[in-house]
Amino acid sequence: MRRLFPVTDQTAPAAAPAPQAQSEGRSEAPAHVADLVDREWTLDELAEAYAYPAPLATPGTPAASDAPHRWLRANMVSTLDGAAQHDGRSQAISSDADMRIFGTLRGLADVVIAGAETVRLEGYRPARARDAFAARRAADGQAPAPAIAVVSASLNLDFSLPLFTSPLVPTLVLTGAAASPDRVRDAEKAGARVIVAGDGPGVEPDRAVAALADMGLVRQLTEGGPRLLGQFAAAGVLDELCLTVAPLLTVGSAQRITGGPVLPDPERFALAAVLEEAGFLFTRYRRI
Repeated sequence: MRRLFPVTDQTAPAAAPAPQAQSEGRSEAPAHVADLVDREWTLDELAEAYAYPAPLATPGTPAASDAPHRWLRANMVSTLDGAAQHDGRSQAISSDADMRIFGTLRGLADVVIAGAETVRLEGYRPARARDAFAARRAADGQAPAPAIAVVSASLNLDFSLPLFTSPLVPTLVLTGAAASPDRVRDAEKAGARVIVAGDGPGVEPDRAVAALADMGLVRQLTEGGPRLLGQFAAAGVLDELCLTVAPLLTVGSAQRITGGPVLPDPERFALAAVLEEAGFLFTRYRRI
């Protein structure tokens, strides 16, 4: 990554507290933002800029009565013409700066939620502990690395992969009550923890995020894919979208960042911040 240039900070007041909220309820860029124009942002400065709302009402700890009980943010990348991937993967439309922010968002999260198809296509591995976030995570009472939570109705997953057999933090599998008992046993035998978050074959988004929050995993991050993100958005449980806009055109018929039925009424988000590097825009939007 070269430099990240702050462009604007236009957060509108939101119903829930914002990261490092000021008296008027707005999210602010770091106080030293002017100094960052001429140099690369450190990981610690990025962590401050992308901090989760505080306080979150973590189970078993005191917090303001109106504090959110969990915060779900999504991290996605899209080209100028709306493609969320190229040749089936997102890496081709990413950048070094995008991956730096990707790592920062993971470094702040309690849990990373991903759909089974995304796990297969992107070759997910266990999240790793990073020295740059160790002190921050310890101070917040977090595990050394975020847990990976895989959403799957069929449990058609390769449980021999390191994601399941050798994670630093046990991998979670979110599924429905109608999931195959044999596949549930296979997942548990591999070391995964299976969480039922739906009465049928699939996962109900509101139950999924609530179940994770009940485990103390309140700083939630989803990396898609498009169908899962569409389900979260349609269920009204998505609080924040971190969207990288790549200065690329791919044409074709690649998926958008969300997939699924059209919402009866478009859901409005407010712009919280924009950063720019080499033509890539790193935006943050909060649900109003």
